[in-house]
Amino acid sequence: MKPLFGVGLVLVMAACQDMPLETEAADTVIVSPTHDNLRLMRGYRSTDDDCQLTGETAFTIDFLDDAADLVSCPSGSDAAQSLVDMYDARQVAETGGYTVYSVPRR
Repeated sequence: MKPLFGVGLVLVMAACQDMPLETEAADTVIVSPTHDNLRLMRGYRSTDDDCQLTGETAFTIDFLDDAADLVSCPSGSDAAQSLVDMYDARQVAETGGYTVYSVPRR
């Protein structure tokens, strides 16, 4: 019985040595886009759309147009590409990981 207990204890201890994942995970940094210069209002095409209707700020004031919506999408995202393809959106700026588009209303 004692040899079996000893083998089990050795296996448990060996498994514990393979758990330095906490230090590895602590070294991993996930960078998500920031929107410090943007006033993101709501999803543009739906409530969960990554592309967001964008309001007026000191950064966006020069891009506002009464005949177009200002929309910001995470740069390089599929959502950004589909916005360009679907609505003929025109890129007007980039900031903090977001690309800002002017989307004609007419």
